[in-house]
Amino acid sequence: MKKEYPEKVYLVGAGPGDPGLMSVKGLEVLREADVVVYDALVGDAVLGRIPENAKRIDVGKRSGRHSCSQERINAILCEEGRRGGTVVRLKGGDPFVFGRGGEEAAALHEAGILFEAVPGVTSATAVLAYAGIPATQRGVSSSLHVMTGRRKDGEPDPIDYEALVRAGGTDIFLMGVSEAERICRGLLQAGMDRTVPAAFIQEGTTASQKTVLSTLEHVVRDAARAGICAPAILAVGEACSLRPACAWAEARPLHGARIIVTRPRRRADRMASLLRASGAEVLNLPAIETKRRQGEAEKAALTRVLLRLSEFDWLVFTSPSGAAYFFDGMRERGMDLRLLSGRRIAVIGPATAEEFEKRGIFPDYMPLRYYARDLGEGLCRKASPGSRVLLLRAGEGSEALTEALCAGGLAYEDTALYDTRTALQTPLLERASSLLKEGRVDFVTFTSASTVRGFLEMTEGICRGYTAVCIGEETARAAKEAGMETVCSEIPGVESMIACIERAFCRKGL
Repeated sequence: MKKEYPEKVYLVGAGPGDPGLMSVKGLEVLREADVVVYDALVGDAVLGRIPENAKRIDVGKRSGRHSCSQERINAILCEEGRRGGTVVRLKGGDPFVFGRGGEEAAALHEAGILFEAVPGVTSATAVLAYAGIPATQRGVSSSLHVMTGRRKDGEPDPIDYEALVRAGGTDIFLMGVSEAERICRGLLQAGMDRTVPAAFIQEGTTASQKTVLSTLEHVVRDAARAGICAPAILAVGEACSLRPACAWAEARPLHGARIIVTRPRRRADRMASLLRASGAEVLNLPAIETKRRQGEAEKAALTRVLLRLSEFDWLVFTSPSGAAYFFDGMRERGMDLRLLSGRRIAVIGPATAEEFEKRGIFPDYMPLRYYARDLGEGLCRKASPGSRVLLLRAGEGSEALTEALCAGGLAYEDTALYDTRTALQTPLLERASSLLKEGRVDFVTFTSASTVRGFLEMTEGICRGYTAVCIGEETARAAKEAGMETVCSEIPGVESMIACIERAFCRKGL
């Protein structure tokens, strides 16, 4: 595939954590990456968008535990840059706002390696916005001042506190947890009123976001009592007093929920987007992947079936993947959609129907309940006696469908378009497994019994500490048999699953 961006090193800002805050260009470059060098402040959801075939290099740095020195990071970028390809240095926030991107750019320049900076949304303003604190507001704060809270051991305090007090406005200290007492003392000694509003925001823009609103005099004490820890931002100024009126992120129904979505990667985006819109932090961890049957024998068998479409009265599809692979097969063989003229289409649910509708074809039948047995039983009532039925689905399709067709007296031919298998090479598996073992996952979504089996295989059988949210009865049965705490959506579909999660989350009082 031809790349849209020249091969070079890209210093890309990933934003403060919420994947929706990453720039369009940043995502486009990331999609083309051959190598990704990333740090610890990049959100899990952003890491989940790293291409599966890209080389991943973790150089994560957090306060108090550096896995790589800056010199070593510079050397890695130069080494990978010399090899060619698209190298992405993925950095939390903006690479040139306390991200040491300038040092990396200088190292690449000195080595004669082409590079480009892709700015990101800085946590300095985004985290405050998610906490309901406008950095500036007419009549309240006419300026903002962004500083790092860190200093090198033994060096004098680099902050001019008297200048900050004279300027007024909003003072924002990044990476300020360990130095908060020194910072607040400096502001007080410089003459700032002890009652000036101040706030700490931990892990802003993520599901773990926690805000403590206090005063300059007491914010360190109150933050300690609330268990605030890095990464967190300290904000000081009258703008903090606007939080009660402007707060919004923490009021969303799923704020604080961490959810793993196990759908195949190409099918997970809509569910993940809706969950994030409700405030959840989402990790895409595909438990299964679909693989088209591409062997020569399989290709020849599908060709023979496609040439015989006129022999069938009904074509039956049980998944969006099956529908998509069917159309791929027709296109690859130069077959016109007009060959479907006279054939009636039955689909298991709205997502499968959508694959047809976007091609201008509207299915003739879809059951009220989106289950394989309901599809088969309904088709037996809908179809004329003696109708010829072609099933186009996965290799291990549900027996409930064929049992219902047999019971209803409909003859059918079963054609496998693809196979479903456990997705063993998922980029976020190590991170997800760690969160599961620590009990920091609230829900895991399952859209088929195969996703349950795949998830258990990937995570070595972790089945407790979270609630399994299942799309339907067969899926719930598989989850319960595995020992999972289970809830089931009322209607098999994404929206119903999310409503189910919101109800369960509310009951838990999380």
